[in-house]
Amino acid sequence: MSAAPEHAPTIAQTSLRERFAPYAPGLLVLILIAAGLIAIPATSSWLTLTVSGLAMGMMIFIMASGLTLVFGLMDVINFGHGAFVSVGAFVGVSFLLVLEHMTSAPHLLWNLTALMLAILGAMTATGLMGWAFEKVIVKPVYGHHLKQILVTMGGLIVVEQLIIVLWGPEEIYITRPEALKGAITFAGAALEKYRLVAVGIGLVVFVAMRWTLRRTKIGLIVRAGVENGEMVQALGYNLRMVFIGVFVAGSALAGLGGVLWGLYQEVITAHMGNQTMILVFIVVIIGGLGSVEGCFIGALLVGLMQNYVAFLEPKAALISNIALMVAILMWRPMGMIPVVKAK
Repeated sequence: MSAAPEHAPTIAQTSLRERFAPYAPGLLVLILIAAGLIAIPATSSWLTLTVSGLAMGMMIFIMASGLTLVFGLMDVINFGHGAFVSVGAFVGVSFLLVLEHMTSAPHLLWNLTALMLAILGAMTATGLMGWAFEKVIVKPVYGHHLKQILVTMGGLIVVEQLIIVLWGPEEIYITRPEALKGAITFAGAALEKYRLVAVGIGLVVFVAMRWTLRRTKIGLIVRAGVENGEMVQALGYNLRMVFIGVFVAGSALAGLGGVLWGLYQEVITAHMGNQTMILVFIVVIIGGLGSVEGCFIGALLVGLMQNYVAFLEPKAALISNIALMVAILMWRPMGMIPVVKAK
């Protein structure tokens, strides 16, 4: 018997690699944070940028999480997803303007209550809008990707024009609730209160989505539908209703993301959702279609990369996330945590 080539991996090496592989995407976040600490001379600046990057990443994750499930489960390329972000922002801000007596009061509880009411209003509006969008625009083009791109882009344009009709064409500048303005000082770093709240909301959404998908029956059906929709239908489940539910939930999450993003930027426009879609699609692609965990990790990488590079070399910030996407796809062409569909 001939000896095995010296360069061939041993069983122990292969086993170690297989055990390490699931944790590699998550470790990338820690590696990027450590690289930022090395590259940025002042620790206080690094901490401020890290919190800012995490907040940005959480908001992008909220906007992208619904889209990745729609991609994975329904095989729908929805370029109109940005419309729900814009509508959510405008509806949420409208609620905040009505509740100005609560947002202007220097009481954290009142401010958070007003924010939650605005979020609920935005999610309800965009959830209903998502139901109508799926029924009227998406349903007729299932299985036809080119038509999906065309009609959803058309839907996005129509919604943007409706926003202009209802709220006007000008930018609307907004102020955050009184108790969420300013920053707190920690270890010499100024940490914006609103960004800390955004990080908390993002974590709650991620934990809730992961628990729903992993621990509930509906989550099991959704995950099974992503991997093998035909088998789910053969077992007697109405995958059509699951489709609608996922689309509505994804649209509602986009509305939530729109409210948070509008307050983050402190200005909203009819085209803001369209402008964020570049980052959203980057996150969905590098995370792996249909993977909530991959979407979460990808969003954190994008947010941190954007903030670190913008501080170190502002001109390079425009291409930093494209370079990140290229590097990750060269490493894992199907995304960091791909969901493999049964054939």
